[in-house]
Amino acid sequence: MNQDASYFFCGIGGSGMLPLAMIVQASGARIEGSDRALDQGRMPEKFDWLRAHGVTLHPQDGSGVTRPDQIVVATGAVEETVPDIGAARRVGATIKTRPQLLSELFNAAPTSIGVAGTSGKSTITGMVAWILSQAGRRPTVVNGAVMKNFADADHPFASALVGGTDLFVAEVDESDGSIARYDASVAVVSNISLDHKSMEELRDLFGGFVSRAATAVVNLDNPETAALAQALVAEGRGAGVVTFALGNEDADLAAHDLKPTPTGMTFELAKRATGDRRAVTLNVPGAHNVANALAALGAVRALGVDLDQAVAALEIFSGIRRRMEVVGTRKGVTVIDDFAHNPDKIAATLKTLHAFDGRLLILFQPHGFGPLKLMRQAFIDGFAGLMRADDILLMPEPVYYGGTTDRSVGSEDIAAGVRAAGRRAEALADRAACGDRIVELAQAGDRVIVMGARDDTLSSFAAELLARF
Repeated sequence: MNQDASYFFCGIGGSGMLPLAMIVQASGARIEGSDRALDQGRMPEKFDWLRAHGVTLHPQDGSGVTRPDQIVVATGAVEETVPDIGAARRVGATIKTRPQLLSELFNAAPTSIGVAGTSGKSTITGMVAWILSQAGRRPTVVNGAVMKNFADADHPFASALVGGTDLFVAEVDESDGSIARYDASVAVVSNISLDHKSMEELRDLFGGFVSRAATAVVNLDNPETAALAQALVAEGRGAGVVTFALGNEDADLAAHDLKPTPTGMTFELAKRATGDRRAVTLNVPGAHNVANALAALGAVRALGVDLDQAVAALEIFSGIRRRMEVVGTRKGVTVIDDFAHNPDKIAATLKTLHAFDGRLLILFQPHGFGPLKLMRQAFIDGFAGLMRADDILLMPEPVYYGGTTDRSVGSEDIAAGVRAAGRRAEALADRAACGDRIVELAQAGDRVIVMGARDDTLSSFAAELLARF
């Protein structure tokens, strides 16, 4: 890292860019940036916070990129139509992608934990960060979501943690193939299922990720990750594999007797090596969060953190923002804000919420036309299979910021499939119309769940929806 360099982040307010910018700034570099949301007047509090923390902001029109010594950081795909990229080409500035820069920082650390998987990455990363911080290990952390334990008045967007240079923890992404850049000391894989790429591509990417690590922490409950563990054992690398599972005695760390509580979960943690068992209470709900906790325990165990100390930290872990986050209750209607956007995440949320009584009014805003087309049947099967007879699904059209995306499959295709399977589903013109319909339908005892990704205004929408009750 060149401490005297000047970095310009395109889309600096994004969930992936903001934490990386804060880490780079902590090294002493100058930070500038632009964001489409800033130009559109969205989320002004976030950009006010960035300015207050020494970040120079520009319109996303290329006017901020003027010098060849600037390093312009783009998203995973360098889009030539973005004015900042065009300006960088003209002035001869260096262009790096976010994964390229993050992986350079990650790989430079003597010890690193990379957290990957189709679902659960942000929560596991947050759990690992909290355990290591409580253990006095001062990790530097880049997460894709706000970690509530680290959020305060001065750090409302705590998706990054600035620690030492010797231990780096990061959520790593397979959707753009950038997971291939990361050489982790400890590679965590929570699960593998169809999301952005074909299963063949995913197997290659995740297989390479764990094969490059000294320790692989993998989930025996998922067939694909269990196969990763078997492959490592077959290669004679079984000593570097830590497995976890729910109710499976063969796993190194297993959870038994799971019981939901109004605010979380209780379970019995079993260590295969010693046969020891101990009770654990989590303050985050759902069986999927028990699996996330086991993954985090496996990761920190590889770094020598005492199990009792790790469990004590987990029991005061307060979660990740927009992961089944209760916005509030008014007139007997509870509104919940949730990041679920693929079939696995949606299934985890619905199963968790159905542990308790109450109709669900589900607003699902798809995060793109591409994923909707790729996972069309999985979305239909997931909603139809997990919704109860009185639940209602409402869908606006997917998030769309322009471009040449194939828009042949829309929300009505999903809603029609869910209706054909005997469940109630409606596709409406836009999110505002969905909100009006929810207000019309809601009754005391209902829970409204606002689901979706790639759109930070969903949280504002959830808060506004609550106020309307």
